[in-house]
Amino acid sequence: MWFGFAVIALLCWSGSDLFSKIGCQDAKDKYSHLKMVMAVGLVMGIHAAYEIFVGGTEINGNVILTYLPVSMLYIVSMAVGYLGLRYIELSISSPICNSSGAVVAILIFATRGFGELPPAAIAAVALVCVGVVALGITEAREDDELRRARQDASNHHYAKSFIAILLPIIYCLLDALGTFADTIVLETLDEDSANVAYELTFLAVGIVCAIYVLGVKKQKLLPKQEAPKYAGAICETAGQFAYIYALADTKHAALAAPIISAYCVASVLWSRIFLKEKLSIKHYGSILLVVAGIVILGILDI
Repeated sequence: MWFGFAVIALLCWSGSDLFSKIGCQDAKDKYSHLKMVMAVGLVMGIHAAYEIFVGGTEINGNVILTYLPVSMLYIVSMAVGYLGLRYIELSISSPICNSSGAVVAILIFATRGFGELPPAAIAAVALVCVGVVALGITEAREDDELRRARQDASNHHYAKSFIAILLPIIYCLLDALGTFADTIVLETLDEDSANVAYELTFLAVGIVCAIYVLGVKKQKLLPKQEAPKYAGAICETAGQFAYIYALADTKHAALAAPIISAYCVASVLWSRIFLKEKLSIKHYGSILLVVAGIVILGILDI
């Protein structure tokens, strides 16, 4: 069963990337990232209710408050990631965002020393860092005419900008801090309760966003524009559910982790097939370094 759950997590999270990109890429809708947070908050809130009333997961105010810093790191990182999808191709953004595992390893280096990590982990972190830097350089130095010609097929053009690379990097750093904090907080909390606390916090943030977007800014929700966001939200929640069960089989966790961590490869594939995104050879070479590092970290289960 672990393999099936691992594949489901891979497909769902890469699907979440794809649908989130479709739902957030319209530069004319400056609130699209907040609408995406609303969608994810609603779906996660429904799943939390299922876990509480059907699954019997215990939850209380103390658990929610204890896990609140971790929840907010994850939620803010996702909101920043959704915003970033407006400025850059998914096939570039996804590998950068998924480099958070390398940042977690760096945090472990800084706080616990190198003793706990094998040399392969250090090499993997180096690959990811080199790949991300190379992506940034490639984006910054690409000729404008070549960029426009490359983007013609997707009918969606992106201007060269510092923020295009910065936002996925911010997501990566915040997500890594959340993961690192997770390793500390979960020593005192039940994992199922912590996950429900996270989902309820996401619901609360989604409600706040809804009040601001719908009540204050008087924005309208058009079904055609919002449908991809909710598809992405469902994929995100389903992927998290499958992820938990895939890693619950501790005997095969070392095999499930690299399968799941490679979901950004599927995201790049979907962006090429469905969004018609085309990258240069230099882009793909840089992405290959990042993906190789992510997969190695997944194998080592960092």
